[in-house]
Amino acid sequence: MNSIIEGNLVSLREMDEGDIDNIIRWRNNPRVRCNFIYREDFTRESQLKWIEDYVRTGKVLQMIICSNELNRPVGCVYFKDIDKDSLQAEYGIFIGDDAAVGKGYGTETAKLAFAIAKERLGIKRVILRVFMSNRYAIKSYMAAGFTVVKNMPGIVCSDGTAQDMVLMKCIL
Repeated sequence: MNSIIEGNLVSLREMDEGDIDNIIRWRNNPRVRCNFIYREDFTRESQLKWIEDYVRTGKVLQMIICSNELNRPVGCVYFKDIDKDSLQAEYGIFIGDDAAVGKGYGTETAKLAFAIAKERLGIKRVILRVFMSNRYAIKSYMAAGFTVVKNMPGIVCSDGTAQDMVLMKCIL
């Protein structure tokens, strides 16, 4: 599986082009899509462009979350907007496989991904934005060490809807 790091519940590995179909399916899952600001359909072309423009250039570190129990990939975790001066990056995660939701994978993934961010990128602080309605994610983020920094009311999504978010941070 070429794991970068293994935990009790999940392992993380480098994302590659062989993961594109899973990523497209996961991000187009209505359960996942509604938790992102960008809500347009993911396509093979858009994912290939993302890989070319961001992953291959080092602007984004993206990894695949693999369930040790289910023995298959179940989601993605990534760091973007990596700032080498402030040693900060934005954290993102999604569990795309419906069978993998609610098993504690998100919390363990955060802890494993933080170790990689510190080692590979020298990151000392991560931030994230999450919709206030996504209570399970907020609970997972808090268990991983995040704290709420500020409320962000009325964030407009790509589909024109607006929702309240919170900005969270974690010191690594």
